[in-house]
Amino acid sequence: MNTVTKEQIKNELANYVAKIGSQNAASKRLTNVSNATISNILADKWDNIGETMWLSIQKQVTVSLDGWQVVTNVRRVKQLHQLYSDAKDFSEVFCVVAPAGSGKSQPATLFTEHPNVYRVVCKEHFSRKTFLVELLTAMGKDGSGYTIHELMNEVLNSILKAEKPLIILDEVDKLNDQVLYFFISIYNTTEDKCGIVLQATDFFKKRITRGVSANRKGYKEIYSRFGRNFVELPNNTDRDLAEIIKANGVKEEGEIIRITNQSEGDIRRIKRLVKAFLRKEAA
Repeated sequence: MNTVTKEQIKNELANYVAKIGSQNAASKRLTNVSNATISNILADKWDNIGETMWLSIQKQVTVSLDGWQVVTNVRRVKQLHQLYSDAKDFSEVFCVVAPAGSGKSQPATLFTEHPNVYRVVCKEHFSRKTFLVELLTAMGKDGSGYTIHELMNEVLNSILKAEKPLIILDEVDKLNDQVLYFFISIYNTTEDKCGIVLQATDFFKKRITRGVSANRKGYKEIYSRFGRNFVELPNNTDRDLAEIIKANGVKEEGEIIRITNQSEGDIRRIKRLVKAFLRKEAA
């Protein structure tokens, strides 16, 4: 492994440590990587660090998007980056809605490279305890063995100790009401001390507005806490889609047009079509 690659891994590791909060916490989160190893890498003391260890660290700390290039100069990604930055720097709370497959999750993954950014990908099966454990895991902490009360206290204490923390709850529309109410609890304790971004499909907007109209428990409180406003992302233009396709290896103008037309603006479908084209070209 050459020095340039090692420098890249060192920088990724430094970002990871900053995100987790300390070298000790990072060593507990990483598999088979000691605090001493982290210290030596960050201090450029590499003589006794083997290539296997370098590769292991690279795999664990590098943000992976499966080789897919996220184009950062398209309107939607730029707006999300600005929104995350505002939420983090000014402890703002936003609710972002956009159709499924429109490209919300990958920019969120990239933004976790910033320190004290904690992203949870929500699932339908999450219980209250599972959700809190996942949030603690994103913070680099082990939540096993705690009661729900203890988990919530650990989450809140960790947030209040962090500098400019940001929580991104991706696919928040998949949470059931009992778990969603935790958003209220977290907000109430960390108001003006933590940014929170909820991300969901446009179904979440319908769910919240219907719940508010029906005076459903907790829904007015949830709606109020993100300012009674849904941030609706702009549609990707054909030019945006073409830039994404080009950045991921398709250069022929005819193929770019074909993939754009067949995608219906869905980034997941673009990804499949691009990969299918590249496999065909390589055959």
